[in-house]
Amino acid sequence: MQPLPEFIVPESVAQACAIQDTLRPKVKLQNDFATIDLIAGIDVGYDPARGLAHASVVIIPIGTLKVIEQVQSWIPVDFPYIPGLLSFREIPAILAALAQLSHIPQLLMVDGQGIAHPRRLGIAAHLGAILDMPSIGVAKSRLTGRFDMPGPRKGDTSPLMSGSERVGTVLRSRDEVNPLFISPGHRIDVETALAFTLQCLTRYRLPEPTRLADKLSKCHPDITKPA
Repeated sequence: MQPLPEFIVPESVAQACAIQDTLRPKVKLQNDFATIDLIAGIDVGYDPARGLAHASVVIIPIGTLKVIEQVQSWIPVDFPYIPGLLSFREIPAILAALAQLSHIPQLLMVDGQGIAHPRRLGIAAHLGAILDMPSIGVAKSRLTGRFDMPGPRKGDTSPLMSGSERVGTVLRSRDEVNPLFISPGHRIDVETALAFTLQCLTRYRLPEPTRLADKLSKCHPDITKPA
């Protein structure tokens, strides 16, 4: 990976919100990439006993969906749990994991929100913006917006709306299972974020990049996931 930026953990909620307000205009929702060959699947959990955030990153060629590299990191958590501000708890661990990679991904697929966030800066958008890399958020629950439930079959979708703005897609990724919430993070549009997610689906609910990052994280039984 290229040299990664220093990540400053804010000292207050007000400072965190101000950082989000500063970064938000930098998020690009147009496709701005060449060939996508390698995807980084990213998942973060916690080791509560030691006060650590634990990031798991897997690198997967989009043509095979098989892991060619995997890394992990453990970083002390220096910011409290506050809904909408989880990126300040988790990005330091993600950056520490990304710094270990020998392969360079062209797309980040993050377990979390992209722009489907009250301030349009969920963890995938935040991470994409500071790294200036294409990114997608794949969330298991809704944080903001309204939607009609998609049909019951794999591939059924409905738009995720905030007012008149489409902030993502609600995707039935497997027959008769709870849907996923797909939103662009940075340098990608809503439809292309969905298309890449669909391309990474197999027989599981989660797309392979985040599913395998999640599986890697569960190799450590002390790790718990945020609600």
